[in-house]
Amino acid sequence: MDNSSCKETGPRQGRCTKTTYPAVLRWPLDSVGRSRVYPLRVNSKQAVEKLTISRLARLGGVNLETVRYYEREGLLPRPPRTRSGYRIFPNDAARRLRFIKRAQQLGFSLTEIRELLTLRVKPGTKRDLIRARAETKIAAIEQKIKTLTAMKQSLAQLTTQCSGCGPVSECPILESLDHETEVVNG
Repeated sequence: MDNSSCKETGPRQGRCTKTTYPAVLRWPLDSVGRSRVYPLRVNSKQAVEKLTISRLARLGGVNLETVRYYEREGLLPRPPRTRSGYRIFPNDAARRLRFIKRAQQLGFSLTEIRELLTLRVKPGTKRDLIRARAETKIAAIEQKIKTLTAMKQSLAQLTTQCSGCGPVSECPILESLDHETEVVNG
């Protein structure tokens, strides 16, 4: 053993001590990181940049269970895990999570979002396929607006017929709902 690595302090003067390295710094012997034959050197900057599930959830503005759900549903790829079992997501997972949330805000279902994500990475995908999906969503939204407008008009008409006074048994809104149910069922 090289005497230059020996410490000469305390009651064990003259004895050599093994230098220990923090868990973040490891010996760079293995060119294939996942073989775990030799540990890799991971500097502290790389350790900070890793996306744990909690950090990913924070960046995406969702909770942990949402990230786990998207992973189970195949919207987020299953990330590799550390030896201690922690998920370490790739940096593009935050971008993908923001894509999912934005698509939801535009009215796309998770099934439609999965299709969009698949089309995004599929070689040979043409932009007209994406446009067709968006146009289909616009038509669905327009139909929903028509339905909601009709519902609003019906409710507005019913509320004008109700004075808000008197016994509930004579409420024109409740009577109309009973009548509509009978007409639909009859």
